[in-house]
Amino acid sequence: MASFKPTKVLLYPKLGEKVTQDTLYWKNYKAPVQIKEFGAITNIDFSPVAPHNFAVTAFTRIHIYGPFSQEPVKTFTKFKDTAYCGRFRSDGQLLVAGCEDSVVRLFDVGGKVALRMFKGHTKAVHVADFTSDRYQILTGSDDYTCRLWDLANAAELNTYQEHTDYIRCGVTSKLNRDLFITGSYDHTLKLFDARVNKSVMTMDHGQPVESVLLYPSEGLLVSAGGRYVKVWDLLKGGQPLVSLKNHHKTVTCLCLSSNGQRLLSGSLDRHVKVYSTTNYKVVHNFDYATSILSLALAPDDESIVVGMTNGILSLKQRKKPEDSTELSDQQRRRPSYRVFVKGKNYVPKQDDYLVSKPVKQHLEKYDKQLKKFNVSKALDTALESWTRLKKPEITVAVVKELDRRGTLKNALAGRDEQGLSRILNFLIGNLVDPRFAPVLVPAAEMILDIYKSVIGQSPVVDRQLLRLQELLEKEIDYQQNLLEVLGMLDTMFASSIPRKEVPCSAISRSNGLAQGEARPQLQAT
Repeated sequence: MASFKPTKVLLYPKLGEKVTQDTLYWKNYKAPVQIKEFGAITNIDFSPVAPHNFAVTAFTRIHIYGPFSQEPVKTFTKFKDTAYCGRFRSDGQLLVAGCEDSVVRLFDVGGKVALRMFKGHTKAVHVADFTSDRYQILTGSDDYTCRLWDLANAAELNTYQEHTDYIRCGVTSKLNRDLFITGSYDHTLKLFDARVNKSVMTMDHGQPVESVLLYPSEGLLVSAGGRYVKVWDLLKGGQPLVSLKNHHKTVTCLCLSSNGQRLLSGSLDRHVKVYSTTNYKVVHNFDYATSILSLALAPDDESIVVGMTNGILSLKQRKKPEDSTELSDQQRRRPSYRVFVKGKNYVPKQDDYLVSKPVKQHLEKYDKQLKKFNVSKALDTALESWTRLKKPEITVAVVKELDRRGTLKNALAGRDEQGLSRILNFLIGNLVDPRFAPVLVPAAEMILDIYKSVIGQSPVVDRQLLRLQELLEKEIDYQQNLLEVLGMLDTMFASSIPRKEVPCSAISRSNGLAQGEARPQLQAT
């Protein structure tokens, strides 16, 4: 008696995203470390100097974390209300932050008490940053004003009141101490020059502006507001270059990679998009659990830190080569594999008496049912939830085997409403897949032949049959459109091929006669 041959499951090509260099680069991070803060995380800022600690502004506190620590190495709690926009100075020694109580505070990173308190705003201060000379501070407030302050004596140098709504973002120039940019809920971006005491450029974003970002060359400006991310050319008077609309909800934060070739945007739709700065197309995407309020990248992209509305801080560290080396060393030290294969490659000698040991055949559940000729149970096993959703190729292989045996009709017949509904669900999800269509189309035709007499008796089955019909009609339309496009392309390619003329020596092209040969004359009879 011949032994039972298990069902052969074909290996189909995987359908998924195209693996690019960006995919490999941005997926090369460890599993995220999540830290619970006291409230929504509104700002994250990395120190410009090693070891590149980062400040996290959440509720009434600012925590400073080390690059590899899960506990804060420093905490500033001298805020009476919600703190905003904690940012480092370029030397990493000082930190400035705004507050809901309209007071701006300056801290020494090594101390605890505020060194200076800047009072003058009348409403919450959401923007605070140092100028490039380190001796002045820019602030922006909900009182529609932005102000410059002297660091040494906490004196107000100038007030700019050109916005007509809340100022919620701003950035100072790192190349010129007199230039800074603010973004407001009045939909505008304004470039100010402290030497002329007014704005010198205005750009209309079209939505309330949530975040602004300057390129390192400071020739380009990026703004985020609503669902849009827009890039402006400052060297051409604020001319808009590109408008990106890849998010489904409001974009809240922006940052650049360390080499300036990738732009990252975070949104309330729980996604972080990575754009190429050459063509501004999305090259990668990160998904998070809840809405994103803040985002920052460490120097050399060693870590990605994301702050969310539920107070969760997500920290991803880049994998290092030694991590994979240590793992491979551990795997190499395991002796279990060598124990199991010991003696497998031994070749018997000529005088040896070989005692063969029968190898036990391990069959899958559906193969066990097929071996017992229980074709309906075999199909039911292949239609279990995990198999049909995660491994549809197994279900297709069982259907193909039943069809080869000529028992597919028996396996499909005699089913109740639940069993037939399960089969139709599988067909709806996989019938138009080009990998499975050659096997599933005959099965679908067989189901219609078997159950055509009971159509109309079950509303559930009727709805599924209508969905299957709509799916097939759409697929037929797609195929017809593709055939039309293919015909157009064939015509274009045929017309673009240059025609080669065949040289005909001593033959007249007009009449096909050799030169000097007389044309025969017709004689009338």
